Amino acid sequence: MSPTEVRATIGLAGVYGLRMLGLFIILPVFAFYAEELPGGDNYTLVGIALGAYGLTQAILQIPFGWLSDRIGRKPVIYLGLILFIIGSFIAAFATNIYWVIIGRVIQGAGAISAAVMALAADLTREEHRTKAMATIGMTIGVVFAVSLIAAPVLNQWIGVPGIFAMTGILALLAIIVVKKVIPDPVISRFHSDTEASSASLGSVLRNTQLLRLDYGIFALHATLMALWLVVPLTLREAGMAADTHWQIYFPVLVLSIVLIVPAIIYSEKKAKLKQVFVAAIAMLLFGQVLLALTSESVWGTAGALLVFFAAFNLLEASLPSLISKIAPVGAKGTAIGIYSSTQFLGAFTGAAVGGYLFGTYGSSALYAFCGVLLAVWLVLAITMKAPAAVRSRMYPVQEMNPDQSQELSRQLAAIPGVFEALVLVNERVAYLKVDMKGFDEEKVIQLLGEET
Repeated sequence: MSPTEVRATIGLAGVYGLRMLGLFIILPVFAFYAEELPGGDNYTLVGIALGAYGLTQAILQIPFGWLSDRIGRKPVIYLGLILFIIGSFIAAFATNIYWVIIGRVIQGAGAISAAVMALAADLTREEHRTKAMATIGMTIGVVFAVSLIAAPVLNQWIGVPGIFAMTGILALLAIIVVKKVIPDPVISRFHSDTEASSASLGSVLRNTQLLRLDYGIFALHATLMALWLVVPLTLREAGMAADTHWQIYFPVLVLSIVLIVPAIIYSEKKAKLKQVFVAAIAMLLFGQVLLALTSESVWGTAGALLVFFAAFNLLEASLPSLISKIAPVGAKGTAIGIYSSTQFLGAFTGAAVGGYLFGTYGSSALYAFCGVLLAVWLVLAITMKAPAAVRSRMYPVQEMNPDQSQELSRQLAAIPGVFEALVLVNERVAYLKVDMKGFDEEKVIQLLGEET
C-alpha cells in the first residue's frame, strides 16, 4: 500500500472506531445508570434507550451511502458525525430516560458506515482494497473489547453522562481527522464491492442463503444486547461491585480471542467453514443457557461468558467471510449493506424486547427469548448449503464498451480456478471469485493486458 493508502486506511479506521466506541461503551454500565434516572424503573424504556441507536442506524445506513454518491463522501461523514455529537450531548445532559432515548436515536442517525467504506474504496487501489476493508472492519472487534474493559473504570471516574460527553468530544476530533488527515479522493465512483445498489436489492433479498446469514447476525446482536440488560446486574447481585466488572470482562475477552484463532485457521485452510460455523452457533446457545443457570455465581457467570464470547467472536469473524463467498460477485456491497442494517435492527430489537420481557416476566423470559432466537438460527445453519471454498479478487481494467466487457467476463470465467467473473465498465474493474487453493492468475493478468 502507498503512504496515501495507509494514511487513508488508518484514518478511516480511527473515525469508524471512535463512532462505534460511542455506541458500545455504555453497554456494561447503562443498567446501573438507568436505575438513577426518572423512568429508569421501566425496563422496556431502558432497553429501548440501550438499543435505540440500532433502529436509526438500520434505517439510514444504506440511504446515507447513496447520498454520499450524490454529494460526496466527506460531507456525509461530517453530517453523520455532527448528528452523533448532538445525540451524545443530549444523552449526557438527559434528566430522564426519555431524553436518553432521544439522544441515542440521534446518535444512530449519524449512520456513516457505508460512506466510510465507500471513501476507503475511493482512496485505495483494487489490489489493496481488501486489506483496507479488513483493517476498518477489525476496529469493531477492538473497540467492542475496549468498551467492555474501559466502561466500568470510566463510569467510576466520570459516570455515564461523562462517558456520553467524552464520546461527543471524540467525534468532534474525528471531524478534524477527516478534514486534515484523510485525503480527498481524486475520483469518486460507485463500488459494487462496498456499496449497496438499488438494482441488486431484489436479487439479494431473494437469496435464501444470504437471508439465513442476515437472520444470523440479527439473532447474534439481539441476544448480545438483551444480555447486557441482565449480566451486569447478575454480577452485582452475586457480590461483585460494578466498578470491578472489568476484572471479569478483560480475561474473558482475551481468552476468547486466543481460543478462536485455531478454529478460524482450521475452517479456512480445510474448507470446513460450515462445520465450524454450526459448532459456534451451538456453542453460543450453550453459553447462553449456562448464563441462565449460573446467575448466582461470579465464577459460574465468568465461565459462561467465556463460552459465549468465544462463540460470539468466532461468529463475528465468520459471518462476513460467508457473505463474501455466497453473495453474487457483482452484488457483494449490496449483500453487506443489508447484512449490516439487519445487524443494527437486531441490536434494537434485542434490547427493546429483552427489556420488556425482563421487566414484565423476569430474567427467565429474557433468556428464553434469546434461546429461541439462537435455536432457530442453529436449524437454519444446519440446513444451509456449504459455501464454496472461494475468495474474492479485483483487478483494474482498461476502458471498453459493454460488449467487450461481457466477452471478457466470459473468458475470465472460463479460466481454471475461477468460479465467477464480472467486468463492470463504469467501475473499470473485474470482480472474480476464485478457488482458495489457487487459480491461473497469470492467465487472468494476460487477458486483462497487465504486466506480471
